[in-house]
Amino acid sequence: MKVVKFGGSSLASGKQIEKVFQIVTSDSARKVVVVSAPGKRYEEDEKVTDLLIACAEKCLQNSDPKNELSAVIARYSAIAEELALPDEVIKEIKEDLTERLNGDKSKPDRFMDRLKASGEDNHAKLVAAYFQQQGIEAYYVDPQEAGLLVSDEPGNAQALPEAYDRLYALHERSGVLIFPGFFGYSLGGEVFTFSRSGSDITGSILANALKADLYENFTDVDAVFSVNPFIVGRPKEIRELTYREMRELSYAGFTVLHDEALVPAFKAGIPVQIKNTNNPSAPGTRIVHERDNTNGPVIGIASDKGFCSIYVSKYLMNREIGFGRKLLSILEGYGLSYEHTPSGIDDVSVILRESQFDLDLENEIKWRIETELQADQVKIEHSLSLIMVVGEGMRRNVGTMARASKALAKAEVNIEMINQGSSEVSMMFGVKVVDEKRAVQALYEEFFAAVTV
Repeated sequence: MKVVKFGGSSLASGKQIEKVFQIVTSDSARKVVVVSAPGKRYEEDEKVTDLLIACAEKCLQNSDPKNELSAVIARYSAIAEELALPDEVIKEIKEDLTERLNGDKSKPDRFMDRLKASGEDNHAKLVAAYFQQQGIEAYYVDPQEAGLLVSDEPGNAQALPEAYDRLYALHERSGVLIFPGFFGYSLGGEVFTFSRSGSDITGSILANALKADLYENFTDVDAVFSVNPFIVGRPKEIRELTYREMRELSYAGFTVLHDEALVPAFKAGIPVQIKNTNNPSAPGTRIVHERDNTNGPVIGIASDKGFCSIYVSKYLMNREIGFGRKLLSILEGYGLSYEHTPSGIDDVSVILRESQFDLDLENEIKWRIETELQADQVKIEHSLSLIMVVGEGMRRNVGTMARASKALAKAEVNIEMINQGSSEVSMMFGVKVVDEKRAVQALYEEFFAAVTV
């Protein structure tokens, strides 16, 4: 049995949904289909989720969301028209959106989640209607009825342990099950969404709960590439990589798969296959527990911008019990999460997403570290990019760090910081944003240029 998830670009138009239908019906093992909201049809197009967010924001500001709502309905109407679906389908979508827009706005985050979730929910109903029209036994599945229980965390919901047992009952249902991604229901019956692009998470949860043999994730690329193709032309495709490798690469900028999506599949030992809706015959990329390390030490290089570092220096820091805890407690008090903490004997750096800061907060945190921890120096560095060099093979290869450092030096890229993961599956380099592209190209040249594609 396979659980299959299709991304927004795979479901952006009637023509794309016809492709999805052909893919699903070509393999009887594809029993559960997880759908995203309609994505972009072309570069300048808008995703339905973005339109819904704009719609919710207008409502919360007591403004008329007429234009945004019309744009959402127009997208569904265009798809329904392409697929020759009855008017009743769009009528139900309009009624659903109207009901959500007229809902309780006293808790803005929850109102936003209810409206965002409509993108996937209504599209699942539309896709199910098309499958039925084609003579296939197919059913829309209500996540609440199915038992997808999640924590009541707006925009960051987590599946509750009991959800897995409840979802297993879907095994008893016949036909193709069309399940909306991205959201679940709290024990109190309210809608809560996963983090953005969370339909991947839904698919992984269902694969785990249903004890599937394979979780297929269909997107718009033939495979996971070893590096961002917008930085390096025609990069090497990755045929197989481990959960840990994919998790590191997703965290650091690979957008093919949500970085939280692998956890449920990983826990159940279910392989994940990345495939292309527009080229389903391509082998794609398989994500597994273990693989043969025949490709060299590095499997992929990822990068992401938008980071800053808080550098703290204090003589004899290493002898001061509780210093690290006190430092992180200050950040915790402001609701800030950190990414890395490279350290030395008398200094430590905390890497954070700079989007969490504004100038006033930055100055306040700096003042508190200086006064409460009596630091000798506190410096905040902005405009950093993190580059992750990832590969299980690094654990058995000597000199990988030396090769990477040498390649960056040759490209005249100054390394702001280095951090080696304790698992030895990844190493992180912090560089200035202006050097990011050049750094990635240099590292790719070092580790992949001589490898046959």
